[in-house]
Amino acid sequence: MKAFRLVLLLFSLAASATGLNCEPPHIDSIDPPDWFVQLPEPMLLIHGSGLAHARFSLHAAGVALGRTQISPNGHWAFVWLKTSGARPQNIEIAARSSEGSTRRFWRLNPPTEPAEAHRGFSPSDVIYLVMTDRFADGNSANDRPPANPSGFDRSKPRSWHGGDFAGLAQHLDYLQSLGVTALWTTPVYDNEPMRDSYHGYAATNLYAVDPHFGTLDDYRHLSAALHARGLKLIIDMVPNHIGVLHPWVSDPPTPDWFHGTAARHSHAEGDIYTLIDPHAAPASGRNLTEGWFTDSMPDMNQENPLVAQYLIQNALWWVETAQIDAIRIDTFPYVGRAFWHDFHAALHRAFPNLTTVGEVFNGDPVVTSFFAGGREHSGIDTGLDTPFDFPVYFAVRDVLTHGKPMSALAAVLRQDSLYPHPEHLVHFFGNHDTTRFLTEANGSVPRLKEALGLLATLRGTPELYSGDEIAMPGGADPDNRHDFPGGFPSDGQPSAFTAATRTPLQQTTYAWTAALFAIRKSHPVLHGAPQQDLFADDTAFAFIRTARLNGCKPGAAPEAVLVVVNKKPEPRSLTIPTIGTALAGCSQFQPLAPANSGNAAVGAGSVQLNVPADSFVLFSVR
Repeated sequence: MKAFRLVLLLFSLAASATGLNCEPPHIDSIDPPDWFVQLPEPMLLIHGSGLAHARFSLHAAGVALGRTQISPNGHWAFVWLKTSGARPQNIEIAARSSEGSTRRFWRLNPPTEPAEAHRGFSPSDVIYLVMTDRFADGNSANDRPPANPSGFDRSKPRSWHGGDFAGLAQHLDYLQSLGVTALWTTPVYDNEPMRDSYHGYAATNLYAVDPHFGTLDDYRHLSAALHARGLKLIIDMVPNHIGVLHPWVSDPPTPDWFHGTAARHSHAEGDIYTLIDPHAAPASGRNLTEGWFTDSMPDMNQENPLVAQYLIQNALWWVETAQIDAIRIDTFPYVGRAFWHDFHAALHRAFPNLTTVGEVFNGDPVVTSFFAGGREHSGIDTGLDTPFDFPVYFAVRDVLTHGKPMSALAAVLRQDSLYPHPEHLVHFFGNHDTTRFLTEANGSVPRLKEALGLLATLRGTPELYSGDEIAMPGGADPDNRHDFPGGFPSDGQPSAFTAATRTPLQQTTYAWTAALFAIRKSHPVLHGAPQQDLFADDTAFAFIRTARLNGCKPGAAPEAVLVVVNKKPEPRSLTIPTIGTALAGCSQFQPLAPANSGNAAVGAGSVQLNVPADSFVLFSVR
């Protein structure tokens, strides 16, 4: 009898360790929560209990069950569906074992819109970056969601402040009057219960909207409202990492779901040049791609095919579910190139016009260009449509706020040949991770206007950080993330959303920005035409945007815009040779509003440009 009891005890312990605990199957959730008939055949990640020895079956028309893979503890099941050619329908998914059965319904949807309707962005666009939590509170009912009611505190810079999708939707007139054509919001993922993750970069559910921002329907309403105005929506995605309070961290679907564990992991530290150096040892950059970004942000293991498919499907699902036009990708270099190749191949097959832009936070064009798609490095093309132009960001800051010569900006632009498509680069002079430009420029409004002028006229696609158009100050994070004036009526600030309630500085800067973007819109040459740099020295930089790079000749394209920046606190007279340049044969130099205070005198083989002190000047050239 003792021996029999011992056998029973050992069997019970073994059953507990492997999930054979006489528990009937139960399904808590299925990722993705639904799918679309035109997308690749999906892999479902099912979470529940008692699944260790469950047998799965389907009740569906034209849908077959592929293989299954179940975690030893019975909490996770990977189920592959064969949906090719299936029609939209509700599918019954059943799990049965000797202990019982369970079922759950799952939806296969029709397309929400044609694949070509996901339009992407281009140099004809103006991207506006918003931190959703800090822009406008349109629905106070979601300020204190049940999962984190104490997280809302507008007096604390790292707490939730109440901005939401409703607030964004209520201020689309403001964006459109400014000249914005594409809205990029920081991530929409659910970050509960991460207390201070108002920024959205520490997801705890990749298939849910954070309740502070509203619901999935609210997000889809924002998307539809943008599209009704001809505007575009850019989603921010983070395939590199999640938040440490995600259920996966304590109960991973596979043992190698992450690089390391919460108790034992490396950090994403090291020399980024090891990733691009063909002579570096393969292990030298491993910490960068396998280390945790912070201790609270576990690093996903994209080398695991299951993880890779999960993340790719997640991107496809968001694009189709919310009618997304483009994707901004966080921490791009920290993920292996092979994953990015597969990620972009899947997205571009499904949505041929969709575009992606990746964060490569580095000032060296050699580094940023290494990650651009369209060219193989290490035998792999990432497929990325474009990286952000961090080298130009650093150069603009250096020349306008740190005393470097204007020729330093020209020197960075000179390295555009490193990129397969430099004309696609997304350039900017500030974002949510950097000190506000006005503060770094010691409050110099002329320098801010010069930065805005360069933003509107340099090659590539401009991206503006919300608040810079009204001269918002701010130091390093979190001081660079103040609430937008007027978006939170309870704070009593005059609203910057309307001219009547802006301060004089806000109105002057807003009017300057809107006028520059209007010039950009009315002069298509500023969208995609080549840029030819004509002059650069310590305090001035001049370039022209035109398709007629050989000058003003009969029958040549008529449009050209000449740009001059003078950061010297005195007027300057620049003599620019015209022979062999896009200025050859040009005789008419008409100043353009709002920067219309300069003049030009044409001579034999040169043009003399006279520009005011600390100024940004534009000329229409014919």
